Parts: sequence; structure tokens; C-alpha cells
Amino acid sequence: MKLSTDKHKVLYSEKKIKARVKELAEQISKDYEGKKPYMIVVLKGAVIFASDLLRALTIPCEIDFIGISSYGQGSRSTGIVRITKDLDESIESKHVLVVEDIVDSGQTLNYLLNTLRQRRPASIKVVSFLDRPDRREVDVCIDYTGFNIPDAFVLGYGMDYRELYRRVPYVFVLEHLPNGDDLLLKSMQ
Repeated sequence: MKLSTDKHKVLYSEKKIKARVKELAEQISKDYEGKKPYMIVVLKGAVIFASDLLRALTIPCEIDFIGISSYGQGSRSTGIVRITKDLDESIESKHVLVVEDIVDSGQTLNYLLNTLRQRRPASIKVVSFLDRPDRREVDVCIDYTGFNIPDAFVLGYGMDYRELYRRVPYVFVLEHLPNGDDLLLKSMQ
């Protein structure tokens, strides 16, 4: 599907995203100076953000991936959280940095943080590319935030709709979803 034929509104340009990722990396590098953070990237949406962030860091870093889901095929969280892919290594005594694409209700992140704390890391912090505080149901701490966004269904820069639009290098909102699923968009307004 070609994005150029879809009516969309750009929220954050590629240039603005690159600048913000650089700022986040500078702050994280400063805060973790003398430490080796263990980045836990939440699949799949955070992969592009994490890749850019990792390249911009000036400190050594380890990386692992965890799959966690509460969305299914829809645009809103189901509230039922499950781990779809676990970590490959122990995080005991490590300085964990959870990398998220977006925090909505906070339910998924809260579940993940509680799960990770049981594994006894030395510390745990969160960096989220996007934060949508208008939907927050659970109070969660986000230590580093790229951008706050309105209550809209966003795509691009790793975020998808049924696996479409992840590779688009900016964040946008579609006027109409493919396959006539516009009712999802209307429910977001």
C-alpha cells in the first residue's frame, strides 16, 4: 500500500524525530555514565526507535527483546496482557532500560515492569518514544519521553495498523484506514 495515496496528517517529521532521539540519547548517556545499561526493547513497535537510540548512545550497552501484547488486531488495549517472547538472558543485578514505542493506558507497561522487578535488576527505567497520557488508567513512571501525543491512532516509525506502515520514517494519523475499518478511527476521536 502506498502512503502517498492515503490521506494522512504528519504529527512528527523524520527530522524532528531524529533531533529528539539524539537529545534522548545524550540524556541517557549522561545518566548512565559509568554503567552499562541493558536495553530491553518491547517488540515489535519499539524496534526502529531502539535502533536509532542505540546508535546515538555514547556509552556501551547490551540489548535484548521482549514481546508483550494487549492489543490483538485492534487499536485499543484489550486489558489482557501476555508475554509473547521472553528475554534471552537474566537481568539480575543489571541496569535495565525498557524501550517502548508508546504508552497508552499504562496497563501493559505496569505488567511488564512488575514482571521485570521480580527478576531483581539493579535498577529499571523506561524510555518511551510516545506517551499518550489522556488514556492513562494506571500510574506508571516514564523516565524519558520522546513526545506527548493526543488521543489519536498514530502510525509510522515502527507503529503499525495490521503490520502496515511500520517502515514510514515519520509519525502520522490516517484520515481513513485501509479495508474500510474507519469505525476504528471514529472511535478514537
